[in-house]
Amino acid sequence: MCGIVGLISKDDVVDRLLGGLKRLEYRGYDSAGIATVNKDVLGRRRAEGKLAALEGICKENSLNGSIGIGHTRWATHGPAIEVNAHPHANHRIALVHNGIIENYSDLKSDLQTRHTFLSQTDTEVIVYLIEDALLEGLSPLHAVQNAMKKLKGAYALAILFKDSPHTLYAVRQGSPLVVGMSEEEGMSLGSDAITLAPLAHQLCYLEDGDVAELTLDTINIYDRQDKIVTRPFVKNPVNIETIGKGQYRHYMLKEIFEQPTVLGHGLQHVLAHDADHLHMPNVNIPFNEVHRISIIACGTSYYAAMVAKYWFEAFARIQVDVDIASEFRYRSPVFTSNHYCFFISQSGETSDTLAAMELARHHSTTVGVVNVPESSMARMADHVVFTHAGPEIGVASTKAFTCQLLCLLTLALEAARQRGHLSAEDEKHLIQGLRTLPAMTHQVLQNDTIQSLSQKIMNAGHVIFLGRGSIYPIALEGALKLKEITYIPSDAYPSGELKHGPIALIDENVPVLVIAPYDQWFEKSASNIQEIHARKGKLIVFTDAPGAAHLTTMLPNVFHPGQNLIILPQINQALQPFLYVLPLQLLAYYTGVHKGTDVDQPRNLAKSVTVE
Repeated sequence: MCGIVGLISKDDVVDRLLGGLKRLEYRGYDSAGIATVNKDVLGRRRAEGKLAALEGICKENSLNGSIGIGHTRWATHGPAIEVNAHPHANHRIALVHNGIIENYSDLKSDLQTRHTFLSQTDTEVIVYLIEDALLEGLSPLHAVQNAMKKLKGAYALAILFKDSPHTLYAVRQGSPLVVGMSEEEGMSLGSDAITLAPLAHQLCYLEDGDVAELTLDTINIYDRQDKIVTRPFVKNPVNIETIGKGQYRHYMLKEIFEQPTVLGHGLQHVLAHDADHLHMPNVNIPFNEVHRISIIACGTSYYAAMVAKYWFEAFARIQVDVDIASEFRYRSPVFTSNHYCFFISQSGETSDTLAAMELARHHSTTVGVVNVPESSMARMADHVVFTHAGPEIGVASTKAFTCQLLCLLTLALEAARQRGHLSAEDEKHLIQGLRTLPAMTHQVLQNDTIQSLSQKIMNAGHVIFLGRGSIYPIALEGALKLKEITYIPSDAYPSGELKHGPIALIDENVPVLVIAPYDQWFEKSASNIQEIHARKGKLIVFTDAPGAAHLTTMLPNVFHPGQNLIILPQINQALQPFLYVLPLQLLAYYTGVHKGTDVDQPRNLAKSVTVE
């Protein structure tokens, strides 16, 4: 959600700023802009829509400078039009902003008596707060610090001053921002490590309240008390090769097909070599002391949490609650003794999840399940478990989800072992299944029937997904992917709830996707399938070989393997979520491609939701 890049260098920075904005496209945006200072001239170019529009404007009306800032905006206050695009500026200040200023209305009411506002955004108030401080005689640094004291909300800022053409300012409060250095490129700042992949070899992740002052040779960081502080620099973990599309048409497809590899890498962190037991030396959670677990997350991560509830309760016999992060802190949650709260976030910067963690950390022990080691969540949590998914560029999460599942399953098994609920024989059996997971996921991804199947649903007005047990959250994830990528209204229900309302939606025009592996609930799922068939629903069933044999016997004139019957490999029931989510990801992808949607950057969506 929104993205920032800034650079101060010996050479012209415009092309590198545009390159940084391209690396920020994955976060989601609807307008973009850049600003530079060149020979005491503050220049700015902005455009609504995709970056191609901004690049065209920059070619027609060139912009130069060895210091500059850029931004991709995801509209909040005011529509996605040029006047609302960042950078916002007056005659001597330009700045870009991620986040939301909660008290902007009150600030604007006062500032309007002295300044003329041109946009509908909350960001523009920051320009005039800084301007007022400059008029009072404050230096640029002190003007920025003074403005921060008046702002309420979450924000990351990059600021240029016409009269300080060799200094760039960065501000972080509740929204991520990183500064970087490179002998070749100069000093830089950005929303994340991906943005700065070719620009900085060393990164420093700012903390809340920090103001960084960047020159060509130095980076000074000031804390909330306006004192210079030292923050650690780390090697940039991202290189430009790892964030390319490679041979694939889209990032989403690349990341779907990366899942066998990333799951294999994840297993290396939890399995002892050639042994039939878990090896998790970096997990020091005393599960035998845990009385209750709450798992809190948003979106796709929330569905991973729902699957994990089945695993923790079945294997470790621990009571588990699952909460949507955006609701958790508004419902007066009850905390108990030996209560552990797990928080799941791919980026580690999800604002709702971080706010929920901030509440929980005062009443419970917190565990962060996260992909980014230097993220806010990783720094805040009492315990951190990394998912090792690698960079995920596609807005709709795929490989990050399955890596979250792997992390959560192994945590549940570790909890079961500590609590004496996992026998050596059961552990051996599950570990053997886990070792086959990369090969099994590769096998599923080679199924070439999904692409033709997508053509059967691309014109549907509504799609229904059904599943039972730990497959129900997979049905929810499948419905989410389809609506994200194709914009087809899609809903998922527990199969047992079909008769309690959703069955009223079924007719000959509604595709119903039933996920029904051959397990203890299969006979009940088969009854649901009969009910759907009786109402002329367009059935598509995902099952395994025994399930397919049963269905083709039950309804021989209805089911045809490879057409409306997708057959997956048989696997240990605990591992079924890993396999059954894959064809649903592919189905969403290919349907989006056939419909002509932007599968990597779906409309209105943002990769990292850093505002509430």
